[in-house]
Amino acid sequence: MNFHDPQFENNLMMTRRQLFGRSALGVGTAAMANMFGNDLLASAGPAGPGTHHPAKAKRVIYLFMSGGPSHHDLWDYKPKMQEMFGQDLPEYVRDGQRITGMTAGQKTLPVCPTKYKFTKQENNDRGVYVSELLPHTATVAKDLCVVHSTFTEAINHDPAITYIQTGSQIPGRPSLGAWLSYGLGSMNNNLPGYVVMHAQSSFAEQSLFGRLWGSGFLPSNHQGVLMRSQGDAVLYLNNPKGVTRKDRRAQLDALVALNQEQHQRFADPDIISRIKQHEMAYRMQSSVPELMDLSQENDGTFELYGEEARKPGTFAASCLNARRLAERGVRNIQIFHRGWDAHGALPKEHESQCKDVDQACAALIKDLKQRGMLDETLVVWGGEFGRTAYCQGGLTRTNYGRDHHPRCFTVWIAGGGVKPGITYGQTDDFGYNIADADGNPLRPQPNKDHWTPGTMHIHDLNATILHLLGIDHRKLTYRYQGRDFRLTDVHGHVMHDLLV
Repeated sequence: MNFHDPQFENNLMMTRRQLFGRSALGVGTAAMANMFGNDLLASAGPAGPGTHHPAKAKRVIYLFMSGGPSHHDLWDYKPKMQEMFGQDLPEYVRDGQRITGMTAGQKTLPVCPTKYKFTKQENNDRGVYVSELLPHTATVAKDLCVVHSTFTEAINHDPAITYIQTGSQIPGRPSLGAWLSYGLGSMNNNLPGYVVMHAQSSFAEQSLFGRLWGSGFLPSNHQGVLMRSQGDAVLYLNNPKGVTRKDRRAQLDALVALNQEQHQRFADPDIISRIKQHEMAYRMQSSVPELMDLSQENDGTFELYGEEARKPGTFAASCLNARRLAERGVRNIQIFHRGWDAHGALPKEHESQCKDVDQACAALIKDLKQRGMLDETLVVWGGEFGRTAYCQGGLTRTNYGRDHHPRCFTVWIAGGGVKPGITYGQTDDFGYNIADADGNPLRPQPNKDHWTPGTMHIHDLNATILHLLGIDHRKLTYRYQGRDFRLTDVHGHVMHDLLV
């Protein structure tokens, strides 16, 4: 046997996966033929390419408040807590539930009512209470579906954010946006199907990791593309000095030829992903500068979103860009706003945070609505968990902090097939546990065979988002390491009570 024989070396390089890939007749050719169209991996269904049933929404805009906004101070009005200011939280309320190490050493857990006034906004059912911290959002309450009974198992930030974004507390799974890109493909070949923005904040304590918008084990072309507010909107968007667009095209053509040769030899699907990414990057050199040029917007738009929308990187500018991305066919748009982790001076921090996001959130709803886009755009607002009913550290009427609370928190969704102007679920008098209609605490658990009415686990939220975009969360799977994975793992129920 000649160990220097090129054919022998080639056989040694071939992995088991590559062998089966080459053996699958026609797959490589089909992949290459479809390289510049909608994603090959997108599943096909009876309602059209990539769908399992008729979709109510074409796209989703996810406004993620990283750190855990306080439902007590923004949405979940609990007047009884005012009467118990500073008293120890009754033992039956906590009922032995886990708390973090940051408050486990406190001798007492003093009841901490909000310092903010709430106003009842009349809508289509029983009305929704909105804090004075959100006066602009209150004006669109009739368009929102406010869910008070969202819950999760994760109690610390990193696993909680990873959980709600990827369906697992363990890093490595694909993000929601990556699953949507994989399942539905793109509506605009000149822009990514999944775009992420980081909005500026005065209290940006927690880091945001790329895995939150990553593709995990899905092909890498499904990961989110991060739009930056300084320098090039996307890294390396502009060609280096001395390189023309014609030069770049010639380089890419040569690279495609080399990659095609490699794909013919090894049938590695990651090669197709790399080719797609290179071609998308080339097209984005033309499409992104026009997208990010807000000078095209009129003064009325900036009056709606606020003057902060003129400043790149603000939450307001990000929301305006989200509307522009939606107009151009981007399927999934996500804005991360950090700084909601208020363990100490919550009033000071939440007032600043709400000033950042309040007007822009309301403006986005109004803008989409007046353009006739809200009915086909799903907007989601929320964080990874809520805040505790008891105070962490010192407590006064005007200053306090709250710890992490996964047992219940508030999320709102709007547009895209969701019933407008309703509230769903409720909590007990302390905003500590999800409660039934009589105020008795519920102890819901995620379960594929049983669902507790009036509650919404984060798997249920993700299942519902997929459903509204035409995807059955149980059927959108990807085989990896011998198992079929999905966003909702083995859980999740579509929240049909919230849908039109």
